Amino acid sequence: MRDQPRLYVDPDFATLEAGGLVPMREDQAHYLGAVMRRNPGDTVRLFNARDGEWHAGIESLHKRGRGAFTITTPLRAPAPEPGPLLLFAPVKRDATDLVVRMATELGASGLQPVLTERTNAARMNTGRLRAIAIEASEQCERLSVPHIAEPRPLMAVLSEWPPHRLLHAAIERLADAEPLAEPALRNPDDDALLIGPEGGFTPLELDVLRARPFVTLISLGSRILRAETAAMAGLVCLQAAREQWAGVL
Repeated sequence: MRDQPRLYVDPDFATLEAGGLVPMREDQAHYLGAVMRRNPGDTVRLFNARDGEWHAGIESLHKRGRGAFTITTPLRAPAPEPGPLLLFAPVKRDATDLVVRMATELGASGLQPVLTERTNAARMNTGRLRAIAIEASEQCERLSVPHIAEPRPLMAVLSEWPPHRLLHAAIERLADAEPLAEPALRNPDDDALLIGPEGGFTPLELDVLRARPFVTLISLGSRILRAETAAMAGLVCLQAAREQWAGVL
């Protein structure tokens, strides 16, 4: 049997339930027909965080980007997928794409681009980045797709930050930064990670971060990492800490 394609269905677009008929998006019809060479009668898997994951059959499939699915049987019930929020300074397009893809695979609950004094890529197409996150969710078999917010100035984000939520700020070559495993976690499911721009935070930004009681300055090691590498390393450490806190490890 050929592998079944796995496709995301936005809960605002359709409901996944037994016997339901779900229209295909144009890109899904193209993917199934032109790329995967599927035909009516073949089966797929459809999912979202609200409805879970379901088997579905291809009811119809047309060359001009139209088609429909018939929902058949449930595969996975909806379940919480907690994960850290990632705040990051946008970098060049390919590197930002990589951050979104890898953060999705590593379980980030959302991504908030932040504009710092040294951010060198302030413009972002969040619609395209959401498409990357959806594709990554389809591949890594999570039910949810992380929310991708519009870029905001770092200072504005900090001014509205909920005080109960711990924010780990990754700082390179800083004497008072501590390893990520060291800080006491208040609630790892609700933690967040802040990764700065290439070139790091300015002295003023560091002073502001130090002054916020919800901010913990952390180190990701002695090496100087690229911004996208730091985001991935930090998320891996946070997820490991969360699983240890929950008794998984």
